[in-house]
Amino acid sequence: MKKNLVIVESPAKSKTIEKYLGSDYKVVASMGHIRDLATSGKFGLGVDVDNDFKPTYIPIKGKSKKITELKKLSKESDKVILASDPDREGEAIAWHLKDALALKKDNYKRVEFHEITKDAVTNAFKNPRDIDMDLVKSQETRRILDRIIGFRLSKLMQSKTGGKSAGRVQSVALKLIVDREREIASFVPEEYYTITAKFKEFDADLEKYKNKKIEIKSDEEAENILNNLSDTYKVSDIEKKDKKKASRLPFKTSTLQQMAANKLNFPSSKTMRIAQKLYEGIDIGSETVGLITYMRTDAERLAPPFINETLPYIEEEYGKNYVGYVKKAKKNDNAQDAHEAIRPTSIKRTPEKLKKYLTNDEYKLYKLIYTRALASLMSDALVTTTSVSLLNNDYLFKTTGSVLKFDGYLKVYSEYEANEDVIIPDIAEDASFIAEEVVKEQHFTKPAARYTESSLIKELESLGIGRPSTYATIIETIKARDYVTVEDKKFIPTKVGFEITDKLQEFFKDIVNVKYTSEMESDLDLIADDKKDNIKVLRDFYDTFEPLVETAFKNMEKAKAEETGEMCPNCGSPLVKRKGRYGEFIACSNYPECKYIQKKEKVIEEIIPCPKCDGKIIVKKTRKGKEFYGCSNYPKCDVAYWYKPVLERCPNCGGVMVDKKGTIICENCDK
Repeated sequence: MKKNLVIVESPAKSKTIEKYLGSDYKVVASMGHIRDLATSGKFGLGVDVDNDFKPTYIPIKGKSKKITELKKLSKESDKVILASDPDREGEAIAWHLKDALALKKDNYKRVEFHEITKDAVTNAFKNPRDIDMDLVKSQETRRILDRIIGFRLSKLMQSKTGGKSAGRVQSVALKLIVDREREIASFVPEEYYTITAKFKEFDADLEKYKNKKIEIKSDEEAENILNNLSDTYKVSDIEKKDKKKASRLPFKTSTLQQMAANKLNFPSSKTMRIAQKLYEGIDIGSETVGLITYMRTDAERLAPPFINETLPYIEEEYGKNYVGYVKKAKKNDNAQDAHEAIRPTSIKRTPEKLKKYLTNDEYKLYKLIYTRALASLMSDALVTTTSVSLLNNDYLFKTTGSVLKFDGYLKVYSEYEANEDVIIPDIAEDASFIAEEVVKEQHFTKPAARYTESSLIKELESLGIGRPSTYATIIETIKARDYVTVEDKKFIPTKVGFEITDKLQEFFKDIVNVKYTSEMESDLDLIADDKKDNIKVLRDFYDTFEPLVETAFKNMEKAKAEETGEMCPNCGSPLVKRKGRYGEFIACSNYPECKYIQKKEKVIEEIIPCPKCDGKIIVKKTRKGKEFYGCSNYPKCDVAYWYKPVLERCPNCGGVMVDKKGTIICENCDK
């Protein structure tokens, strides 16, 4: 009897899902995308720009065998179910599988699920559908745009600058960082002063003079105010208010990346990698199950089944007064609201129960996701604020205190959102006070802060640039290309980063900018909704873009290579720094007439003395480039270690101790 073939993207998912579906189904993994654009044709784009941008697809390197295997399995199966991820990328993967495997309409179906649990998977299989070709067109358009811009601009940058690549979203993200750096460099700080009256139990800051907001811009002004103050401060107003403080909405992709960066110190790439694993399935003893819903989402809403499970759970665990309400997210025109927020697949799978099945980082991220979703359905916190105004010769000073009256959602979320009480004493309405001292403080205005990974993601999303699921890749690319460095978690553009941005703005300012990139995202959304023709979008773009590229190739001045201050030993020309396939090297500026290249000195890092001979243990590499630690006297001495040896010797056997991923163990007795 033939089985039904289910194709998912990853092996981790295939194992989990096969257990849910039973013996009538065989579940296999495509290992992500199986095909991509070729690098043939005009400019190597793999796209026929003169024939309605018809793409040519070829198997991704190493995937031909996988396609052959899937074809064989599909022919041996009753039906083929395409179960790739529930987003545009997943829809495109499903279409590529259908096309590459030559599946007929009557022998395949598409299913999607937003969490990998038995109920979600079995329900999805009861409601199969056809491939959504509008989503496929949108994703294909994005890929073609990125290929045209990436290939054409990257080739231009490589021939004219010290840069390696440019891209539709990557270059706009870099421009934001460069613009911010220039804003900081040109910022002129302005002096200002604050005045604080310090009393025995509280401090009060000067805010107004004769009911008008006061700004103190010089030491002379501050001294004048101090001279005009008397000893006595009289209470003029006391205002007490109870304020409700609502919990935040559950996570979407961008807010999860931001919060994980701020609270867990995770780069966005690490956050998405761990979230992927939590989504695909974890062995928790009794079963293998996906612990969170799909982590690539713009939505902040929760599904009714999760709400209906969680509200009674809150009442049972914390009490009726902690039961909250479902909050509505603000409408975002750029959001792809295809599915729900990132949440645990069951509120009953608490982080504490699952801790023993998770790595430390998996536990931290799961706890963050779980707690945010739980808190979003809990009641508001209640804070009592007290504001006291004091008058002294028409100068109004103010002090404010707050006390948490009811913790509400902070019962579970206080670890991620501090709410410290600032207590001021009970003060009578007609009271007067004498200050122990009055202090003036000099300050200077500060420029906008450099972008961190978290703040850059927030800015990209607010401007409608790119998709949150791509932010991790964008950030990793600009770091890998050496367009930015990271200091104290902040991005600082390099010389090449400035150069790339300036050249692009000189020739492509109407395309490489926030407005154009955001509008392009809107066009892609309209294509997905069948409200805009994808070929027209591509044609309008290309007819504007390609003439600019041709002009840039002709007129863009080639950047001069940086001289080292040394002269070529062969011809006497200056030596310059150049960048090649394997990094930076030093060569003659008179190339190609002179082909001199300076040899790099081999730097050897010594670790410890060799325990067997008089040599040193040094860092070495295998033929495939993998690092290991071996004796400098090889081949006479064959001592070698995969993990970094340390100076300490094993107290049990006297063997060499090594650092195995942060744990110091003995190479001999493994203790």
